[in-house]
Amino acid sequence: MEKFTRLKSTAIPLASENIDTDQIIPARFLKATDKLGFGEQVFKDWRYLKDGSLNKKFILNNPLYSGSILVAGDNFGCGSSREHAAWALIGYGFKVVISSFFADIFKGNALNNGLLPIQVTPKYLKALLTEVTENPNTLLTVDLKNQSLESPAGMISFDIDTYKKTCLLNGYDDIDYLMSKKNKINAFEALANTI
Repeated sequence: MEKFTRLKSTAIPLASENIDTDQIIPARFLKATDKLGFGEQVFKDWRYLKDGSLNKKFILNNPLYSGSILVAGDNFGCGSSREHAAWALIGYGFKVVISSFFADIFKGNALNNGLLPIQVTPKYLKALLTEVTENPNTLLTVDLKNQSLESPAGMISFDIDTYKKTCLLNGYDDIDYLMSKKNKINAFEALANTI
């Protein structure tokens, strides 16, 4: 995984609530066994009309908005447990998703794949969605080390599991983390063999 320390970026506002994993990545695209190509399919049924033409009303198709932060409505990532939803968001270019609530399985899948889900209060989310929607050039700053999010709506701190924070800061997946402890593991085994 890529290391995540600090990110300063514009954001894309997607105010819809209860966005489930089937909307993020429709089930018909789940046949692949690797992560390649999922970014092209993210929100496929919202990005394109039934005739295959671009849905110009959908926010990801609006050229005014860009960036590697998605500011989404409440209850993001609900529905099935597909890890492909995180793969699709990352493949599209998102590094952070901000919402007032995340489904637990989605949150775990996101963190396991290097996508940082930041949970904020409903009041903060509403102010942030308004700011980003009205001013597409709004810059947000995410500082993982200090667990802070700064925007025109104010600076707040956010919670993250200590282990997952360590993994993101170092670009580790679970195996990389274990390998980083190899010397300590070997020392423990050597000590255990002397007892």
